[in-house]
Amino acid sequence: MLIKCCVYSLMLLLIGTLPLDAQDRPNILIVLADDLGFSDLGCYGGEIKTPHLDRLAAGGVRFSQFYNTGRCWPTRGSLLTGFYAQQIRRDKLPGIKSGARGERPAWARLVPETLRTLGYRTYHSGKWHVDGMPLENGFDRSYYLRDQGRFFNPKIHYLNDKKLPPVETGTEFYGTTAIADHAVQCLQDHANNHPKQPFFHYLAFTAPHFPLHGLPEDIARYETQYQRDWAEVRRERWERQKRVGLIQGGLSAVERNLGPPYAFPDAIKKLGPGEVNRPLAWGDLTPKQQDFQAMKMAIHAAMIDRLDRELGKVLNQIREMDAWDSTLILFLSDNGASAEIMVRDDGHDPNAPPGSAATYLCLGPGWSTTCNTPFRRHKTWVHEGGIATPLIAHWPNEIKDHGQIVHQPGHVIDLVPTLFEITGVKDHGAGKEHDPPMRPGRSLMSAMVDSTQIQPRELWWNHDGNRAIRSGNWKLVAAGEGAPWELYDLANDRSEQKNLAAINTKLTQRLSGRWEALQLQFIDQASRDLGASVEKSSEGGRNNE
Repeated sequence: MLIKCCVYSLMLLLIGTLPLDAQDRPNILIVLADDLGFSDLGCYGGEIKTPHLDRLAAGGVRFSQFYNTGRCWPTRGSLLTGFYAQQIRRDKLPGIKSGARGERPAWARLVPETLRTLGYRTYHSGKWHVDGMPLENGFDRSYYLRDQGRFFNPKIHYLNDKKLPPVETGTEFYGTTAIADHAVQCLQDHANNHPKQPFFHYLAFTAPHFPLHGLPEDIARYETQYQRDWAEVRRERWERQKRVGLIQGGLSAVERNLGPPYAFPDAIKKLGPGEVNRPLAWGDLTPKQQDFQAMKMAIHAAMIDRLDRELGKVLNQIREMDAWDSTLILFLSDNGASAEIMVRDDGHDPNAPPGSAATYLCLGPGWSTTCNTPFRRHKTWVHEGGIATPLIAHWPNEIKDHGQIVHQPGHVIDLVPTLFEITGVKDHGAGKEHDPPMRPGRSLMSAMVDSTQIQPRELWWNHDGNRAIRSGNWKLVAAGEGAPWELYDLANDRSEQKNLAAINTKLTQRLSGRWEALQLQFIDQASRDLGASVEKSSEGGRNNE
């Protein structure tokens, strides 16, 4: 306890604040979806009904080149600390115990701890997947839905860090609704009991992550919509993206032989003859496979539709609090749509209604390819399909460029610097042996208020051996340990179709050297507080993600 208090005091010395009163600081709502594809929202080219998010985009701005880490827990660690996940041991590094169960250095505090020192009330609703528990990491209130495998009857969930009883089968509980209801309750209590304090709310939905569990009335709205060629749906999304100016360039070719990132052959047997683990041409599927795949996409769409509906209740609460104009709302996804296929938790009953609690379905690579339109690959890869996310920013008091598209590249490491700028925090990472390094991100505020601004960025990725670095419009990427580097000019080839590595060897060597240098830098930063106790191991944590 003494060590923790000393670290906390040190951090307060490293962080100065501008002379803003609490009531002058904006409210903040960060909404994070789980396994949402780049094109799944209506305002990003999709056909799924997302009117509340579409209105946020129309009244704010959309980013066309925003990135996550390609996986759940690294994104959440980066989003809440402002560091690359490797810097804080929340993704794998060689020679260091790190990954899904890695523990952050003491200096890698979560952003609500800092905001509380400025007078903020801080709330968390939904998924966590960060080391520690929400209240011990700076939140005043939390509903933590840990059981990701059961949308209807979770067995593990917490209220204010205290475990709740399991939800019985057959109740009206649905995870997306429960998460939003908790958020509304927090905001209502805030309005009644803390009206002079600003709020920070981290709203982390578990949808549309597998298993595909949807409410029957939601599934019914999409039951027949996807009984057609998934290539047609994909092309229609791409055409809409081009029409509104989200994307310039071509549609990536479908990688027919690329299946899920991890093989679970027993799952295919359990799921029956309708399942297929490759994005085959629609005409090559049997009628049973077409029906099965169409139903899976209908449930995925239903889960996103429900997310939007439940988010609408949270947004209405903010309006009722008369906090709409003074609230920055950010919406994004933790990774691209997932090609994974597995059966876990309560298993899969093929005789149960699809999308019900007794089923365990995953989107799979066919529809994941569509959901990540127009990009290549899926969650866990660091080609664009795995790491490109929508980012909607809405803040009436400050964002006046309504409906515009921001082409400035950005990354989840930029969210903490953005929040620090708008709340008046001066971040002074000292960079000494046991002090925090300077955060690698930069504030997005200038891009939000001026959508025409574009500044070159250097961004870095590493997950499960999938590696990438972006420098300006050049991107170097490799799929897996030992795989050759590929080089793409994203200004003209965002869909990564023309590999220029063989004809631009000098640039390939320079960028690969830079990637290695950053990897070594992150190893040093992540291990400084470990001393001689560094364990020669690392853990990827391939759990229920």
